[in-house]
Amino acid sequence: MSEASASHAADRRELTGAQRNAVAELLRVSPVADELGRRFARAGHELHLVGGSVRDALLGRLGNDLDFCTDAHPDQTLKIVRGWAESVWETGREFGTIGCQRDGLSLEITTFRAESYDQVSRNPVVEYGTNLVDDLQRRDFTVNAMAVSLPDHRFTDPYGGLADLAAKIIRTPGTPQESFGDDPLRMLRAARFAAQLRFAVHPDVRAAMTRMAADLDRITPERIRDEFTKLLCGADPVTGLRLLVDTGLAERFLPELTGLKLEIDEHAQHKDVYEHTLTVVSNAMSMETDGCDFVLRMAALMHDIGKPATKAVGPDGRVSFHHHEVVGARLTKARMKALRYPKDVTSQVVKLVGLHLRFYGYGRGEWTDSAVRRYVTDAGDLLARLHKLTRSDCTTRNRRKAAQLAADYDALEERIARIAADEDLARVRPDLDGNAIMELLGVPPGPVVGRAWQYLKELRLDRGPLDRDEAEAELLRWAREQEIIA
Repeated sequence: MSEASASHAADRRELTGAQRNAVAELLRVSPVADELGRRFARAGHELHLVGGSVRDALLGRLGNDLDFCTDAHPDQTLKIVRGWAESVWETGREFGTIGCQRDGLSLEITTFRAESYDQVSRNPVVEYGTNLVDDLQRRDFTVNAMAVSLPDHRFTDPYGGLADLAAKIIRTPGTPQESFGDDPLRMLRAARFAAQLRFAVHPDVRAAMTRMAADLDRITPERIRDEFTKLLCGADPVTGLRLLVDTGLAERFLPELTGLKLEIDEHAQHKDVYEHTLTVVSNAMSMETDGCDFVLRMAALMHDIGKPATKAVGPDGRVSFHHHEVVGARLTKARMKALRYPKDVTSQVVKLVGLHLRFYGYGRGEWTDSAVRRYVTDAGDLLARLHKLTRSDCTTRNRRKAAQLAADYDALEERIARIAADEDLARVRPDLDGNAIMELLGVPPGPVVGRAWQYLKELRLDRGPLDRDEAEAELLRWAREQEIIA
């Protein structure tokens, strides 16, 4: 058999497997989907399962969220689903979408679209279409441009999506230039699908992404943020991240990532920070226990972004990045703010970036119990993530050094557990509360109480738990030094 024949045979086997997946998945949802299709048919309208739902059915991973398209307009769709659906929502009505729920399935039904885009903001401007093929043609990629008609299960694939799915290729229905010109966010979506599906981007699509990367500037930060979050939470984010850097897309919204490609000169050799960062992201993923931990992955991605700004070469030719964790935390906060991430998510990532170097030096035996308490207290509820990030950051190829770092961190975790068994490290509090401080010092609520409370907390971190008499004696001594009492 020739090489070409063998390739075609393999494709046919994959197509057959994909089709078997689709049959099994569609049979699972068909009681609801077919019943809905019959309701639309009785009303004189078409209904098609479409887009990601068909793609995921072919991949054998169809969830409970189903996407449909129809020639019915939203008002007509509402008449058809009311009284049949268990609940109905109209939040997407301005985009032609009506949502409803039935038997545990979430259904979104969208009127055929002939979508155009505002040439300034590049946000979609909704125009209703008249037929299925035109609706599929406006979609982002061929693997999302397939449909299954209901209730007769007729398969429509005008742009070769099934073959691209078998070949694991991301390609656009029309030319990439037209597709990305309509909506530049699709360039970022290509990288996202590469990360989620482990598919390769067609060379023509990749070339267009490179040429048109600057068009991403017209997209709102919120839309970019959402796509990037999905990319980073994909099964293979490293592939997606490389694509962003190689095409120049990262430079448009995450230039710090591109900036990690530090120049290596002949006099100051150091490891490739960019490649190291991608390895840390992969390492962090391997430590996840319950799906994607975005905070951990984002901290892994950003942990060294302060290095370019802090790079220095000493008289001996050695390269250093002093305080890069401090600079990195500041840059991370600014970048995540620009991308409109929620404040609580940003603060968690920033804290992890700022703390990721704290562990180094522990193996030299310099840490007191006080230092361990402060490590735990500063990390707070991020301690488990900090453990994972720090371990992920140990990427040295020197096996002896790697084994020593791992052993040092094992020792630190054991020491934390040992101290925690004796003290409530998760809730380090002063040995006297605010009421006791006011009573002992004879002061009203106010700044003095806060200062006294902070002093006692620092004392608790340094010396561990004190008994009541010791705590009171230390507070009185401090108050006299501060001339709060005579």
